[in-house]
Amino acid sequence: MSKLKLYQHIERLWSYMQLNHTLTKSDCIFVLGSNDVRVAEYAAQLFLDGWAGKLIFSGGVGRLTDGIFESTEALTFAALARDMGVPSDCIIIENKATNTGENIRFTYELMNQLGEEFRSFILVQKPYMERRTYATFTKQWPIPYEAICVTSPKTKFCDYFNEDIDLETTVTAMLGDFERIKTYPALGFQVEQKIPQEIDDSYHLLKTVFG
Repeated sequence: MSKLKLYQHIERLWSYMQLNHTLTKSDCIFVLGSNDVRVAEYAAQLFLDGWAGKLIFSGGVGRLTDGIFESTEALTFAALARDMGVPSDCIIIENKATNTGENIRFTYELMNQLGEEFRSFILVQKPYMERRTYATFTKQWPIPYEAICVTSPKTKFCDYFNEDIDLETTVTAMLGDFERIKTYPALGFQVEQKIPQEIDDSYHLLKTVFG
């Protein structure tokens, strides 16, 4: 497979994994932790721009951050937000979750403990995790909500990489997230989503290259 053809399949899957929701003002910005600090910076800027009155960071130590951050994902992200000017009393930290389902469940439990009753959410994650985040929240948030939208730093695939995040790790992680979109609805972890045939074809071709 030529490099051009390979990138076309990657871009196709990259685009599918994003939902391109229109942002609406909400009760809180709910940030799911990851290895990409640009997510924290983007979420902090959303807060500073007035999209919500509270900023939640959820994340312990995941498979992509073990040994990378000096602290948990949530604490690392929160420190970046404070450095950008977000007041500490507007930040809520859940620092035990190790996967998307736990991000949702543990944050809900923390909201109960704090007596918070958020009904509208802006979910923030990496670009290729938008769809998985939306599907997981929709399925696993235990009580009715009024509105959710999901967003991420707007980055083209070819511009996504830096000294901390490489191509192979990103594509492998994206393929894993796509596999969860396919299989997790049957396990009760996510809502079902339509997968066009050309997207599934690109996934299978990429699997032959990246394993």
